[in-house]
Amino acid sequence: MNARGVCRHLLRSGSYLDSVVLMQLQRSLAGLPEVLDAGVVMATPANQELLTSSDLLPEDLEGARSDDLLIVVRAESEEAAAEALGRVDELLATRRSGGTGDFRPRSLSGALRQLPEARWVLISVSGRWATDVAQEALEAGRHVFLYSDNVSVRSEVELKRFAAARGLMVMGPDCGTAVIAGVGMGFANRVARGAIGVIGASGTGLQAVTSRIHTLGMGISHALGTGSRDLSEEVGGISALQALDLLRRDRETRVVVLVSKPPDPSVATRVLAAAQATGKPVVVDFLGAPAPGRRLGSLHFARSLEETADLAVELLSSETGQGMPPVAASTLGLVRGLFSGGTLAQEALLRVGAFLQPIESNWAAAPAESSVATGEGQGHTLLDLGADEFTVGRPHPMLDYELRLRRLRQEAEDSRVGFILMDVVLGDGAHNDPAAELGPAVRAALNQARAEKRELEIAIVLVGTDEDPQDLEAQRRTLSEAGASVFTSLRELTEAVALRFANQPMVETPEVSLAALEAPLTAVNVGLESFYLSLEAQDARAVQVDWRPPAGGDETLGRILDRMKRGAMS
Repeated sequence: MNARGVCRHLLRSGSYLDSVVLMQLQRSLAGLPEVLDAGVVMATPANQELLTSSDLLPEDLEGARSDDLLIVVRAESEEAAAEALGRVDELLATRRSGGTGDFRPRSLSGALRQLPEARWVLISVSGRWATDVAQEALEAGRHVFLYSDNVSVRSEVELKRFAAARGLMVMGPDCGTAVIAGVGMGFANRVARGAIGVIGASGTGLQAVTSRIHTLGMGISHALGTGSRDLSEEVGGISALQALDLLRRDRETRVVVLVSKPPDPSVATRVLAAAQATGKPVVVDFLGAPAPGRRLGSLHFARSLEETADLAVELLSSETGQGMPPVAASTLGLVRGLFSGGTLAQEALLRVGAFLQPIESNWAAAPAESSVATGEGQGHTLLDLGADEFTVGRPHPMLDYELRLRRLRQEAEDSRVGFILMDVVLGDGAHNDPAAELGPAVRAALNQARAEKRELEIAIVLVGTDEDPQDLEAQRRTLSEAGASVFTSLRELTEAVALRFANQPMVETPEVSLAALEAPLTAVNVGLESFYLSLEAQDARAVQVDWRPPAGGDETLGRILDRMKRGAMS
């Protein structure tokens, strides 16, 4: 025997164990007498490299496949190594069995026959197999909690679209946390039941928020994970939109929380509009992304996980926390903003940009690159007409309304435009009577739109005081009589825009039945045994599948068997 001890191994072909069981077996072996070190892994190339770095990779290992179980021990003697390897089956047998009696089905279909009322399937097998297991669960009409990572974006999109078309939901992949009807799934905390529903595209973020809400004395109705990529451009927020729709219809949920890493802007637009349309107060924390203000309609924006939880509790406790019902359906078209104040234009862009994507602006592009300056923009547009490119050789638009009146007529004649935003800034040095010029132009634009039987709204934020020489109330009255919607703050104006563009269908596919959230939770677990044991400890009805890779891990043979299986079913 040398100082390194004796290293011996055991290779079991096609013998799959989940990662928690591998860890438990490795610890048990390492704790045996005279055992110096142990490694228990599936024999993937990455795991073999890990064993090499620990000086545990057997020198005589040949022909090992990724789905082979590799058990290695280093002991003080040949006898100790042989004894340790001889106890592998005994140590594995000490695992707690579950389901009905000691029987564990070997397949998902067998588990569903054993627990036909199961509404959820939890999946935590290796990513290379997870897509097939999830597809099988969806084809069986079950919702999926997909913890597995290393699932491709393409597979995620295909799974979620398949599910959505059938009124089913996929939480994940890479979804670590959920709480349904008081039962935690995956890595969930034990939290009190209550009236705050949480949607998380960030697993630990969801845990942090739900835990703090519990600590503050409130509870969770449901916490729905979506997977970290759900709000990406490719996936499009499919699960988040389904979750918002579920919590909208759920009577137990009175306040909604939405936590995510920064989403794709176009997806954020849809998700925020859907959140607004719930009619319930919603706290939004897009981690690290700039917020479009502190509040927009019934949306409340937080800047940290702690603040998110605090604000949700405050809204639930406060009469002012009531949501705002969606406004009537509108056929308003493009939004065009014609501002004289640069800061007003920039803040308006930030606030309405959360709901209008894509939106063009001379704040977002160099003048030479921006088609909006010439009125050739094809989408939503917001302009600072006081910027340098517009004021060369002409007075600032707070003094001279000629440019804005011309652009107002131009935008109003465009049949695609349904909403024009403007500011009127009063005070010393500004135009001495803006409404006298702007009022007739507003009336003419609205009359023309009515004559052409199309919708057009002109909204104006009036900035000034009752001490200003232009007479604030007289300006407001003149503009209102001309037909404009006049607001005294930019927040009110941008909320008006948000409310109109938030009124869109929550889900464009069949609704997910609220039965998905009903107690008692019933589920089948495929993968990590610890997830099953957690469900069992929370008195949920669950079955653990004694899952093995199909065809012993041979992907080619597995595909042949799958085609044969599907052919037999058709």
